[in-house]
Amino acid sequence: MDNQRLILFIVFSFSLLLLWESWQKTHAPAPAAPAVTAAGEAFVPTPSAAPTPAATAPVPASGLARGARAEVETDVLHATIDANGGDLRALQLLKYRETENKEHVFGLFEDAPGRPYVAQSGLVGQNVPTHRSVFEVRPGTYRLDGNANEVAVPLVWQDPATGVRVEKTWVFRRGSYEVELKTRVVNGGTQAVDLTPYYQFTRHGQAPRGESFFLYTYTGPALYTEATKFQKVAFKDIEAGKADHAKSGTDGWVGMVQHHFVSAWLPAAKQKREYYTRALGNDQYAAGVIMPEGQLAPGQEKSFTMLLYAGPQDQTVLEKIAPGLDLVRDYGWLTPVAYPIFWSLERIERLVGNWGWAIIILTILIKLVLYPLSAAGYKSMAKMKKLTPRLQQLKETYGDDRAKLHQAMAEMYKTEKINPLGGCLPIVVQIPVFIALYWVLLAAVEMRGAPWLGWITDLTAPDPWYILPILMGATSILQVKLNPQPMDPMQARIMMIMPVAFTVMFVFFPAGLVLYWVVNNILSIAQQWAINRQVEGGAAKTG
Repeated sequence: MDNQRLILFIVFSFSLLLLWESWQKTHAPAPAAPAVTAAGEAFVPTPSAAPTPAATAPVPASGLARGARAEVETDVLHATIDANGGDLRALQLLKYRETENKEHVFGLFEDAPGRPYVAQSGLVGQNVPTHRSVFEVRPGTYRLDGNANEVAVPLVWQDPATGVRVEKTWVFRRGSYEVELKTRVVNGGTQAVDLTPYYQFTRHGQAPRGESFFLYTYTGPALYTEATKFQKVAFKDIEAGKADHAKSGTDGWVGMVQHHFVSAWLPAAKQKREYYTRALGNDQYAAGVIMPEGQLAPGQEKSFTMLLYAGPQDQTVLEKIAPGLDLVRDYGWLTPVAYPIFWSLERIERLVGNWGWAIIILTILIKLVLYPLSAAGYKSMAKMKKLTPRLQQLKETYGDDRAKLHQAMAEMYKTEKINPLGGCLPIVVQIPVFIALYWVLLAAVEMRGAPWLGWITDLTAPDPWYILPILMGATSILQVKLNPQPMDPMQARIMMIMPVAFTVMFVFFPAGLVLYWVVNNILSIAQQWAINRQVEGGAAKTG
């Protein structure tokens, strides 16, 4: 078997699988949407003890209600808090840029009509505020000035009829994507109040703006508990009623995941909680957690705090914040291979100060490590290439008699001491490394906006001048020329078409991935050429 054909076929199939997943995600028919409750009915999440599953208020297609707003500015965030529910309605990450327009700061949360993605909170029960209640807030800008390490935004809701007062305070800290939501409830009435706060994300079901059709990355809710570990809860499963709507426990978190970024509500450990997901209609969904806090007697008060992380999928940071949060940076079943690859890539970047050169150096190192394996495959191909004229003669001799042709070919391989499958295993061993490196380069938010050289100003964006994809196609064609040519003319044509198809697809791939492939191709060509010379030289001496 032609080893280069094998690796090209596997990689090509892998690329087609990614395209199929992306097509399915974009074009597959959606299940029938559930009926949307009238906007005037304000449902909030209910504990599972109730006869109905966890629910939340539908979001009108026209968008969320807008009220007085507080703008928060830190060194890494710009946040917008609305008086309606005390929602965190908009969140810009100042160190990151939009994929489509590099001049615009990246926005994680937004409350645009039809595309809401907001963080909400409220209390379950009677005479307490939900995420639809209007709070009092001092409008204006809250800045992290001078040497201050934090800035706080207080909001107040009170019911004179019952004497219940609820204070929410959002706390933002310098250099951090972690935000605290502190809630203080004062019962100034004569009746006990049930304290069951809930925290949720409401999000549309579309991929982030600027995501390439050719790259499938997960967008949707995720849950983590020690018992069930990391679980994705796809929007389509929520819509179809296939997702578990409630999970109880005393640990874990609930989040919304998208390419390079994540937001997650992170309850304190060893507290009772219930996670839920819900389809709201209008292609909008909710995922959240309910935290029973017991009853509050008249004349008493109680405070509780919830931590929110909303920022990049920085592997080192996520590992420190909460157990399992780093798993949102999903490398799939190749995680054991991908982790050491990223670890190596990160340390190389620290030495050279450039992610592009780090990719090149890592590619060279991987090639050196796998050299003994790949050399065996290339030697097998070099020997097979020498036999190509004789194999062609056998084909002409036996014509369509495939049984005799295969028997004659087997005798030739035995005489020449060539195992046609001898190089397959070494090549197959390299496939997981390639796929793992693919996921590493795709998931690494550290490369977002990172330049390499000249025209490559963002390694996570496609090459704007198509230079790397063209180089990749040219080197792939050269590789095909160095390998044994298939005896079947149709196979030969397919082998020449595949590099062209690769070139077209790689036009849409991140420049970092194409850079890896180009460097790998160049090294493979050099290795194959050297081994071909070695085999030809050895044959000349023995001849």
